[in-house]
Amino acid sequence: MQIAAKKRRTPAWVNLVGLSVVHLGALCALIPGTFHWSALIVLVVLYYATGAWGICLGYHRLLTHRSLKVWKPIEWLAAILGVLALQGDPIDWVSTHRAHHAHTDTEGDPHDIHRGLLWSHMEWLYKRNEAMLTHDEQRRLAPDLAQDRFYVFLEKSNIWWTVALGIVLLAVGGWSWLIWGLFVRIVVTYHITWLVNSAAHFSGYQSFRTGDKSTNNWWVALLAWGEGWHNNHHAFPFSARHGLRWFEFDATWWTIKVLAWLKLARDIKLPTPAMLQRLQLTPPRVQRERA
Repeated sequence: MQIAAKKRRTPAWVNLVGLSVVHLGALCALIPGTFHWSALIVLVVLYYATGAWGICLGYHRLLTHRSLKVWKPIEWLAAILGVLALQGDPIDWVSTHRAHHAHTDTEGDPHDIHRGLLWSHMEWLYKRNEAMLTHDEQRRLAPDLAQDRFYVFLEKSNIWWTVALGIVLLAVGGWSWLIWGLFVRIVVTYHITWLVNSAAHFSGYQSFRTGDKSTNNWWVALLAWGEGWHNNHHAFPFSARHGLRWFEFDATWWTIKVLAWLKLARDIKLPTPAMLQRLQLTPPRVQRERA
């Protein structure tokens, strides 16, 4: 069974080729004449839609940790937007992140910070990585999604959503929209997402005892819609709110509050004062040592 499972792990070279193509496509932005202000607007809009809604709210807080419940069409829309970030289908992304929480900064963590900052940022995706999940392991860690026909459909059609978006961008806005709205936007979203795995396990401060190297990193939090308050998140993975102190601005949390005000979100999970007090470090511990 173990040998069969290993054969079903996605080969590292597949990810390397995919990442290379996307990054080379983004470099086309340096070609004179490919920039237009309309293309920049498309990039910003799609970055917000696929990054803030697709990855941070949809893939992470909603699907991985079930921190809240929303009207089903909103959940499906967020999942589709996550697919358009080209970070894998929901079953792949969610199971990998659950593995990260189960083995944070240890041997079973797919992007263990102890293997180096660059490894945790991106090398884990395209180098030999025994912690990378097999097909069967993904289903074991994300059975809620693997048993849902909609998410199985997204798993099978994952890449074609981005292909379709690329065709639309090219048809409407030409090469400028395609380069900036697809390739540049995906690369920007990639590296900001990856900073949560790398920088937010490398430098910052710890407010809570978690037994790992997760930190609260303010500039990652600003770039990643609140995901940089990572020590808070590892202390309370179920929490819909990551910025737990008054100055820890969490853009995704404010989106959730708006959804709740519109009666589109419910069962929003937050840590109790007793939970906060039990794990709290006083004063917060600053962490700057090298991984």
